[in-house]
Amino acid sequence: MNAPRLHGAIRLPDGTWIRGRGLRHPAPDGPPPDFGLYLGTSRLRRRHEDLLTWPSHWIDWPDFLLPRDRDDAVRRIRALHERARAGEAVEVACGGGVGRTGTVIACLAVLSGLPPSDAVTWAREHHHPRAVETPWQRRWVTRFPR
Repeated sequence: MNAPRLHGAIRLPDGTWIRGRGLRHPAPDGPPPDFGLYLGTSRLRRRHEDLLTWPSHWIDWPDFLLPRDRDDAVRRIRALHERARAGEAVEVACGGGVGRTGTVIACLAVLSGLPPSDAVTWAREHHHPRAVETPWQRRWVTRFPR
């Protein structure tokens, strides 16, 4: 696959590129994404949605917890992976860019063919050392449906 178009993107095990970031940090340099998947409550959404001028979707996902609607989250994460596989420049982000974002990146690694038992370690090596912050987030990754 081609090099990433988005500054700060990482390469998933299947060669697909994705950027993970925190919305509370300054936006990275370079072009905006083609699509973004954002993870947070309505409060985080109200704070940041007006700054996101590209197509996007929000998953209702409280900090340190799991998505309120599991099935919708699984569908949205799979769709994000498909967009990235099709060559779109995509990003995933939550407030800090660590726990929820790291959880989705670990799930994307599973969709990329990595065994679920290795996905959290992979996300910590390639995205952030504290990715997937809580025991329930780690369990969610290991049970993420391929």
